[in-house]
Amino acid sequence: MKKLNTVFLTAGLLASLGAQAQLRVEISGVGSNQIPVAIATFADESVSQTKVSQVIKTDLERSGAFKIIDAGTIADINNVDLASWKSRGADALVVGTVQKQANGAYDVRYRLMSTIQNSKLSQLDQQTTEQFTRLASHKIADDVYEKLTGVRGIFATRIAYVTQQGRTYRLEVADSDGENVQLALSSNEPIISPSWSPDGTKVAYVSFEQKKPVIYVQNLITRQRTVIANEKGSNSAPSWSPDGSRIAVALSKSGNTQVYVANSSGGGLRRVSNSSGIDTEPQFSADGQSLYFTSDRSGGPQVYRMSANGGDAQRVTFNGNYNISPRISSDGKSLAYISRRNGNFQLYVLDLASGQEQRLSDNTNDQAPSFAPNGKYILYSTESGGRKALAVVSVDGRVKQRLTIQAGAIKEPTWGPFMK
Repeated sequence: MKKLNTVFLTAGLLASLGAQAQLRVEISGVGSNQIPVAIATFADESVSQTKVSQVIKTDLERSGAFKIIDAGTIADINNVDLASWKSRGADALVVGTVQKQANGAYDVRYRLMSTIQNSKLSQLDQQTTEQFTRLASHKIADDVYEKLTGVRGIFATRIAYVTQQGRTYRLEVADSDGENVQLALSSNEPIISPSWSPDGTKVAYVSFEQKKPVIYVQNLITRQRTVIANEKGSNSAPSWSPDGSRIAVALSKSGNTQVYVANSSGGGLRRVSNSSGIDTEPQFSADGQSLYFTSDRSGGPQVYRMSANGGDAQRVTFNGNYNISPRISSDGKSLAYISRRNGNFQLYVLDLASGQEQRLSDNTNDQAPSFAPNGKYILYSTESGGRKALAVVSVDGRVKQRLTIQAGAIKEPTWGPFMK
């Protein structure tokens, strides 16, 4: 096999490249019912390079679900006058400390207090290194989000995406807030369609480094790569099964592109769709029993569903004559997709039980939607003013974020799973 033109970088070089391609996040819109939360500066947090309380504030603000009240510094977190914070309009109070140990580790401790119940709602004590202090902060924000909304937080998750600067393509991984960027793959040929494994340790993607599209799975820890599909014609659109054992792909090896399923370790390739049209962009359902996919069997591209073992397919989308890129939420209740209407490609979400559809974007060229693992937000690629960027929108359309880089295009996003 000829030498690949891909360059894998060492950990030291990752940091410098990551800083150059840092994501900038802009937030607009708020939730319909914001919860007022007071957040205090953590005692002695200046011993770490990460300002823990600021990370927590920024996370909760990005969610659109909270109204943040700056609580300043609270000297004694064991004796807090919750009634006074209630009188200032706070339903809850976040306090904490950061202590550096003799071995260089940090003890990050936090408490969530309810001013309504006049009691402690939660606490979390973590020992971490400087490198993972931001992650510890995200975990605290996740705990606050879950305790106050009843929904699991997604701040400690990661996203993956492709950046393009000239003829250089990079597959990058970052925290959900765009920080801590790491380079997984760099190539002079296009990289498309990244897809996270359910355990968050691997990414499947399509690379053109062999001058044709080939599907790989890359272990993000060991850097080891496995070829999943290198068949005649096009190999595209990898998608993992919920248990991580299988990958659905779209191949044109027999003529028109059809849906196949392979083992995630390689091999075991078998065809599961069989139409005279084009079947592509497969996505496993939340329970792994079905596949959603795009097909033009009705004359134009629409979303269909069939058994993961193949068989008859049922049409899912009926509004509009061009619907592509299906993505299913983790609870299996909502379908996100891109629909072309009046010449615009825009993000829509469909409630599968009621059939109610909602447009979530006002842009004109949206692509590649990806649900957050809690199902409350959707990450997608969009274009504005001729510049490609990433965007995040809440499933009710109220909260919106825009993620950009200083130079080049950013596209092909995918939101990673909850990390254990």
